[in-house]
Amino acid sequence: MKKLIDNADDVTLEQLKGFGLAHDTVEVHFDPNFICLAGGVEGRVAVISGGGSGHEPLHGGYVGMGMLDAACPGQVFTSPTPDQMYEAGKAVNGGKGILQIVKNYTGDVLNFQMAADLLRAEGIEVRNIIIDDDVALQDSLYTAGRRGLGTTVIAEKVCGAASREGYDLDRLAALCRKVNIHGKSMGMALTSCMTPQNGTPSFELGEDEMEIGIGIHGEPGIERMPIKSATEVTSMLARRILEDGAYTRTLSEWDSEKEDWVDVEIQDITFQAGR
Repeated sequence: MKKLIDNADDVTLEQLKGFGLAHDTVEVHFDPNFICLAGGVEGRVAVISGGGSGHEPLHGGYVGMGMLDAACPGQVFTSPTPDQMYEAGKAVNGGKGILQIVKNYTGDVLNFQMAADLLRAEGIEVRNIIIDDDVALQDSLYTAGRRGLGTTVIAEKVCGAASREGYDLDRLAALCRKVNIHGKSMGMALTSCMTPQNGTPSFELGEDEMEIGIGIHGEPGIERMPIKSATEVTSMLARRILEDGAYTRTLSEWDSEKEDWVDVEIQDITFQAGR
């Protein structure tokens, strides 16, 4: 694969510089690297996430109105360091606390937890919510439990919007936890990606092979098999998701006494045009 790169070691830094020049609604900070909403956050809970680069627009591209207030990019497929989240947290702290949305990878979990401890030492309230929606594997060499995948984007959008609506930190953390519980996903791959530093495939798949349940960094899946049709692949992935636990027809309401979300069964709902 051909790529236009000056220096593989500078890919993340150059990407951040370009991103900052292209968007005046965000501020890009260096040493440590993080992206935050221009003008800061006042009077509401700040929402922060981050992870290894190479998944753009996740997470830096989601810093903006109604989504993230700050994002911390690590090197390609490498967890950000605690000082990144610590400095980002101080930059966007609006006095109402911070929600950190963390994908379930060991480095991410440990480093975000260290950052939360540092911020709490500064008197800032922090809640860390782990996203672990991957139904392919319960455990692997790379995680303790399920991996964090696509539900991360949904959580960032839902929680970013809820913060703008004035949710306090406890309510926002409970909402994020609920999004994660109801989020399920599973991946597959036809080919391997090539990281800039290596320039070679991170794993090998034959021309007629696909891998089911693979992770977003090329972590092993559950099975390799001959390539199937789109309908067959969709059926395999959807079946695994549905077998993980049937979805129920429920609405969610905030219970102020329990300080948590509760499910309310949907009955006799009539949908009207325009709603």
